Amino acid sequence: MKKLMVVFSVFFALALAVTPLFAAGNQQGSGAAGKTRVFRLADNQPDGYPTVLGDLAMAKYIEEKTNGAIKIEVYNNSVLGDEKTTIEQTQTGDIHFIRVGLNPLSSINPVMNALAMPFLFRDRSHMFKVLDGPIGDELMNSLQQQNLLGLCWLDAGFRNFYNSKKAIRTPADMAGLRIRVQESPLMMDMIRYLGASPTPMAYGEVYPGIQNGIIDGAENNWPSYITAAHFEVAKHFTVDGHMASPEMILINVGVWNSLSDAEKKIVKEGAMEGAKVERAAWLEAEVKYEKQARDSGSIITELTAAEHKLFEDALAPLYQQPAYAAYADVIRRTRETQ
Repeated sequence: MKKLMVVFSVFFALALAVTPLFAAGNQQGSGAAGKTRVFRLADNQPDGYPTVLGDLAMAKYIEEKTNGAIKIEVYNNSVLGDEKTTIEQTQTGDIHFIRVGLNPLSSINPVMNALAMPFLFRDRSHMFKVLDGPIGDELMNSLQQQNLLGLCWLDAGFRNFYNSKKAIRTPADMAGLRIRVQESPLMMDMIRYLGASPTPMAYGEVYPGIQNGIIDGAENNWPSYITAAHFEVAKHFTVDGHMASPEMILINVGVWNSLSDAEKKIVKEGAMEGAKVERAAWLEAEVKYEKQARDSGSIITELTAAEHKLFEDALAPLYQQPAYAAYADVIRRTRETQ
């Protein structure tokens, strides 16, 4: 009897150890009839944010079109970790999909810097002609070297500076300010060229960072300024549009390869549906949150054409730096896109 109990205990322990492996196999495309494969998608934004609405639209489309065979669970609000952590987990396959921007991706694939250069896009129309064309496809596919595959491009607007100290009208006004940036060499270089001090910091740490005086400000778009409540601690907002930082939904390459051709088609279509929803929601959110910022008492600084050119001129030498000049062909083709 005692021997039987030992055998049973060993068997039970082995069963517990093996169960996650079977579960993971099921999640990553076992293809067994009648089984639902459940995948996880990471997003660092809050409920109702345009990118989260896009994530959910994609998940709904895919679940419906596969008759429930593929289910994507959206984990937003950074519950799976910050951007750096979730990118790494998506590379390893611990997370299956991720929504993330160009700047964090540049740390693993520097060519992403080509489309994150300051004042590169003339306007939103120009940006999407580039992203939805051959250049955008090249960059999405280039991430396969890092075990990721881009599925679609999302709108993230144009980024602007805000701080708790003073109005900014020229680069000279930025001297000495400590500005939070994403963990990207390009972002840090850009801030240095403008005379401020770059401080890499996770998105969720920005509010307390400004509140406690660790940093003086940050740079981001209208929706992020409001939904992250940064307007409460950084009242000075300068509409400079120094860069666009379009975003992607990506999939782990191993997960992608585990799908049948029919499933790949549905996942790609689902991503495009998500992008359609996100882009429309983004335009509405920009109007809504800009109005909310103005109504909240934020001090909004609109630059004159001459003041705007001072920022462009200050950042123009960045294009000549060897690290970024290496992508001159992508930059040239982007600028030539009509």
